[in-house]
Amino acid sequence: MNRNFRDIPAAARWLGVAGLIPQAAVVATLLTGNVAARFTALATGFAYAALILSFLGGTWWGLAAQAGERAHKWIWTVSVAPSLLALASAVPWTTGDPWPGPSLLLLGISLIGALLVDYRLYRLGIAPGWWLWLRAPLSGGLGLLTIAAALL
Repeated sequence: MNRNFRDIPAAARWLGVAGLIPQAAVVATLLTGNVAARFTALATGFAYAALILSFLGGTWWGLAAQAGERAHKWIWTVSVAPSLLALASAVPWTTGDPWPGPSLLLLGISLIGALLVDYRLYRLGIAPGWWLWLRAPLSGGLGLLTIAAALL
């Protein structure tokens, strides 16, 4: 990584960090032990993690589109995977199977795993030099918060 945290555009840095607040609020709510708020907190945490995972796929699609012919074919495929994974993680809820714990675990692990794609995009020169400085704390943080929600 040839740049550092301060090289991230200010709006991306602050809005990215602010993006951790909803999931932190979910975890904080779950830690209170408020039984009446539990389902709402879990459903909110699930929805937020699924939305952000899908958003990451959209960012990869956008980077591939900007790269044009330099974009490897695998990038196009991997960029739609997060949305499909997010949708698949909702299936247990719709069929009455155990939810949302397993779904939240899947989303949390996927958010952390997304860093592998981010790293590869950076190494290929498709993502900006500051990309990993932004993505690592955000995907790692959101992934860990989502896993925490699953376990609470």
